[in-house]
Amino acid sequence: MTSLLSRYAEAIYWLARYVERAENMARVLDVNETFSRDSQGAQNWASIIALYSDEEAFKERHPEATAEAVLSFYLLDDSHPGSILSSVRAARENARTLRPLISTEMWVHLNTFFNRMRALRPEDVAEERVARSLAWIKESCQTHTGITEGTFYRDEGWYFYEIGQALERADQTTRLLDVKYHTLLPSIADVGSPLDLSQWNAVLRSAAGYHAFRRIHPSGMTVRRVADFLLFNLRFPRSVSACADEVNHRLTALRSRYGLKGGGAALERLDEVRAVLDNEPVERVLAQGLHEFLDWIQLQLLEVGALIDRDFFGYQVAEPPAATAPQRQG
Repeated sequence: MTSLLSRYAEAIYWLARYVERAENMARVLDVNETFSRDSQGAQNWASIIALYSDEEAFKERHPEATAEAVLSFYLLDDSHPGSILSSVRAARENARTLRPLISTEMWVHLNTFFNRMRALRPEDVAEERVARSLAWIKESCQTHTGITEGTFYRDEGWYFYEIGQALERADQTTRLLDVKYHTLLPSIADVGSPLDLSQWNAVLRSAAGYHAFRRIHPSGMTVRRVADFLLFNLRFPRSVSACADEVNHRLTALRSRYGLKGGGAALERLDEVRAVLDNEPVERVLAQGLHEFLDWIQLQLLEVGALIDRDFFGYQVAEPPAATAPQRQG
């Protein structure tokens, strides 16, 4: 790695991750706001806290998981590192580090985005108005992605940007699936009902995948089809398989095109994950437990990220154990 890139690679990687994280948190909150209109509204908001393992941090700030409290925690709480405001702040600080490398348009947009986020008031994220704020946040993140795509110089830094974006996107897609299937699992009587179908519809729309899904399945929406699309469809850029392939491609290019020595362990772990994604039928995943499969994918993605941190950014991390896919039964 060149001396220039060794100084900035980590900031580029995390800039991408933080913007993607902010967008996907907005997507998860948006789909949950849709779910909260049913009879399980209170349970639905608590499920977001469980999904991100934030129970302890949330209880320190709020006595109850009401819509107002959860929305404030994940949108406006500057002391919570998982909030959208914290993610946008972190993206802006990484952009400040990268100021000699990024375009003026990238910097101005992120700076404006952060200042507008910081100006949001509690009434702007109240349940009756939050959909509008979440739509604006998603659009701002997408604008950043478009500006970056059109102005960022295509050297090693671009590869680190795309690796960060794809890793974060894969992780967040699993969480979006999980918030519907596990924490909001309907009763047997509800499966296939208008409520169940409307919630799967909302999941697809929150993953920006509804129209792409309909190109493959013009009619009919089932758990199997939606899970297969969001997990395994290589033509949909937010699917877990497509993101895993993107990380593999970019890491391989960094080693072959630019002669970087690191990334071998991350590639080995990723190969094991991709082998499961390429060969595990969605029917078997559903039969054995979608939640357990999503948990396993999330763990492997965390370990790939830890190996990248070690090899490229100098962090001291323990060698992760070998990836073991969820046990097959029968």
